[in-house]
Amino acid sequence: MEESVMRLVAAGGTMAIGGMVPAIAIGMLASKAMEAIGRNPEAASKIQAAMFLAMALAEAIAIYSLVIALIIKFV
Repeated sequence: MEESVMRLVAAGGTMAIGGMVPAIAIGMLASKAMEAIGRNPEAASKIQAAMFLAMALAEAIAIYSLVIALIIKFV
């Protein structure tokens, strides 16, 4: 295969894996946070704060994979 085709396949694979894994992680975070709030409603504000921080960090992984995919494609 040509180099340009290989670059596109590598960039696509990077984005596929880099987008899928954070999505699964965010879903699991939200699920467990809602479960924890259901068990202890008084701690909802603390749980939500930690949940949003963890979701932001998980989403950062997707942004890093986008940057890597762009580097693969254009450099």
